[in-house]
Amino acid sequence: MKLTLEHLAEMNLLLQFDLSSSATGIKVHTDANEEMQKAVQQLYAKGLCTMPDGGYLTSEGIEVAEHADKILRVLNANL
Repeated sequence: MKLTLEHLAEMNLLLQFDLSSSATGIKVHTDANEEMQKAVQQLYAKGLCTMPDGGYLTSEGIEVAEHADKILRVLNANL
């Protein structure tokens, strides 16, 4: 199984949430590009965020975003 462009858009959006505070959310505005709007709607449909335009991460969303952050840190590590 490989990452699709849709998966990457969702992961990039997850990485925009501030994981240091569960009280900080995001909003994807209606003038955002179509890829971003679709990604946030998919995150909402999967139960990872609280609103179809963003909102806050759910408990599962926080866990998934933490994993995405860890993956990115490992891939960016200088060996």
